[in-house]
Amino acid sequence: MRVIFAGGGTAGHVEPALAVARLWREKHPEDLIEFIGTAKGLENQLVPAARFKLHHIPKVILPRKISVALFIAPFTLFKSFASARQIMKGADLLIGFGGYVSAPAYLAAKSLQIPFVVHEANAKAGFANRLGARLTPFVAAAQATQNRSMAKALITGIPLRPDVATAFNNCGSDWSVARAKAKSALGFSANAPLILAFFGSQGSVALNKVIAQSLPTLLSQGNQLMHAVGKLNPLPAAQERYKSVAYIEDMATAYLAADLIISRSGAISCSEISALGRYALFIPLPIGNGEQRFNASHVIAQGRGELIDQNLFSAPWLASNLNRLLSQADGSPIAGSGSDLQATAKIVNFMEHAHKARVS
Repeated sequence: MRVIFAGGGTAGHVEPALAVARLWREKHPEDLIEFIGTAKGLENQLVPAARFKLHHIPKVILPRKISVALFIAPFTLFKSFASARQIMKGADLLIGFGGYVSAPAYLAAKSLQIPFVVHEANAKAGFANRLGARLTPFVAAAQATQNRSMAKALITGIPLRPDVATAFNNCGSDWSVARAKAKSALGFSANAPLILAFFGSQGSVALNKVIAQSLPTLLSQGNQLMHAVGKLNPLPAAQERYKSVAYIEDMATAYLAADLIISRSGAISCSEISALGRYALFIPLPIGNGEQRFNASHVIAQGRGELIDQNLFSAPWLASNLNRLLSQADGSPIAGSGSDLQATAKIVNFMEHAHKARVS
């Protein structure tokens, strides 16, 4: 078989696709697995590193406001569709994870009568997956979504990265020991609360500013802080009990070590925090499709997090609420949640079902 994966742009689209592709390769080593992406997305680093072939198609952006770009979009979409169609000729199956490349890939698959699966990671689906869900009966979602077009989706969870899944399994029954060891591995005291602040690979200027203004509060009473500022931001000066990095390479250990996490509520972050985190303060991205307001709902329902709008998140707010947040964290479950551990296997099984349905 020749299987095509459409997932590009951000880690939220690429990482789940890679997790599924790895398991498919393990189960079907004789199959050809190829990815469709754009020339500038994160897939250009991650997909070749995982030893998969990557094809490029033109990037399609659908503006949310009336502009020149809005009138150009149909022409770009057609060009992207034609490119995807050429790549996919002779393929046996497609799976898309949303983002810039998925809409033209879905349209190309439909025109070529290639069965395809849609997987939606967010609690509110974007345009590409809403379109795909209308063109195929094989729709999966991480959790129940806010979109009627995906009301009958198979609920699978989000595929976990190998390091996160391995860390969960290695904790065994003694999560207290695992969390203490993780703190020590990062160079922090195992006996003092650790706060982890990160806001995506690129970081957030606005949220980093609040963290910087709040350092006296965050480091009070012996607290410790690990702060990932993002690759595009300067590193703050080092202080006692404070570490700043551009990017955290070992996120699994950081999740395990943290008593309190302050982060965006992207679908992948929420899934990984659910698996390994203790308690989180989620700050949804205030722009875009609005999906980040819904992504954290299952973590919050477990009593493992809460949400605040970015315009309310400030140094005075943190000063008034930090002790309460740490107390909430201390009372939250010590163990992580294994709800997403089987997500990758469920999606691979669903793909096999989609292919068999076409053959029969």
